[in-house]
Amino acid sequence: MAEHTPRRNEPRLRPAPLLFEPAEAAGDPEHFFDLESIDDPQALLARATELTQAFRAAADRAVEFQAMAAAQLADPRRFDRLTPAAIAERAEWTEDYAKKMVEFGQDLLRGDVEGRGHVDPV
Repeated sequence: MAEHTPRRNEPRLRPAPLLFEPAEAAGDPEHFFDLESIDDPQALLARATELTQAFRAAADRAVEFQAMAAAQLADPRRFDRLTPAAIAERAEWTEDYAKKMVEFGQDLLRGDVEGRGHVDPV
């Protein structure tokens, strides 16, 4: 899984920027962030590693936002709150995973995430 994700009180490292590809390039299955055009294996390894780290960081951050949204949707103070089963259905999770994500999101919203590992959907 991805490396430790910094929390609110830790500085966030900035991985390589993920730039959107032009529509023509995205339609070509062989084209991926221009990696196919890099001939030097050292440069290819470096750029592919940067992209891997950037995707991992983006995925970790997206999971945190999923967890916060799940916690907000399950908040009993909401008149339109959702059950863990309903959240699981919307997010294509299992109900047990939805419960864990709600708990993780509650911790994130409280700022209480020290010593707690990343919730992995797999």
